[in-house]
Amino acid sequence: MMEPFDIQVRFYALSGALQPFFTALYSFEIDCPEGMRVDDWLHPEWATMRFTQEGRPPDGAVIPAPAGPTFPFVVSGPTSRAIGFTLWRSRLWGLGLQPAGWARYVAMPARALADQIVDGHQVEALAPFAPILDIVRQERLKADAIARQINTYLLDLDQHFAAPDPLVERCHEVLRDPAVADVEGLGRKLDMNRRSLERFCARYFGFPPKMLLRRQRFLRSLARYMVSSSTDRSARSWSSVLDEQYFDHAHFVRDFRSFMGMTPTEYAERPHPVLDRIMARRMVDQGVLAQTDMPTVLRYADGAAAAG
Repeated sequence: MMEPFDIQVRFYALSGALQPFFTALYSFEIDCPEGMRVDDWLHPEWATMRFTQEGRPPDGAVIPAPAGPTFPFVVSGPTSRAIGFTLWRSRLWGLGLQPAGWARYVAMPARALADQIVDGHQVEALAPFAPILDIVRQERLKADAIARQINTYLLDLDQHFAAPDPLVERCHEVLRDPAVADVEGLGRKLDMNRRSLERFCARYFGFPPKMLLRRQRFLRSLARYMVSSSTDRSARSWSSVLDEQYFDHAHFVRDFRSFMGMTPTEYAERPHPVLDRIMARRMVDQGVLAQTDMPTVLRYADGAAAAG
């Protein structure tokens, strides 16, 4: 039996000017006996940066590779498969890049880091975000103050980059629409032919449009299951949460195996000590759940910061 441990997660809403480009900022602290490990799996998502404030950086890998040591400033590109990870006693911060954020700040195609985990210090295109590690590692600075400093840094950084093609945000919006079921429908919404759409999605989203649409329908189903009102997961039914785009349960099982490396039943039977605490917010950031309340300490009016 796993020894008792404690996980504390707090999400912060960035300034409104930054929200089209980033997911919610979060702080994460795991308090467990020295040497104890906590394992879980992250569903496919957009690019994410993590900064270790204290302790050992997480182990991780995109499945089916085994989890291995990562880095104090670790970046996962957009993913089409789960990330298996291990946490130790530590404090870290996380921040995701929406596709529009990738288009604005990262001078390389998203497909170049798709399904990869890298040392952010070793990728020149990620250099604008490296100073965040120094911010989180300041001594005696409380979490709310760190969040404010990160927000202020990103606002300043934003002044040095041109606005991305508005079509990136439009494509992201259409991908989140459950009524859009195929590549042809996506192309019609964006007034793009198939070849142009393939290049566009690979550049800013990391994957072909067909994969992106498959991923969204899978995430909608997984989100419904994980945030079900039933606290007893064994009592939940996968069939009752399937997205309308699935032909049948077997169709969903094939997608589940592809994205998570296991069957839905195997996933349900395994403990999810981390994801159970953060799933709702992560799914909001992936555009498959409605906005939920979360702690907000950053409010900006006329450029002036104040604690909320």
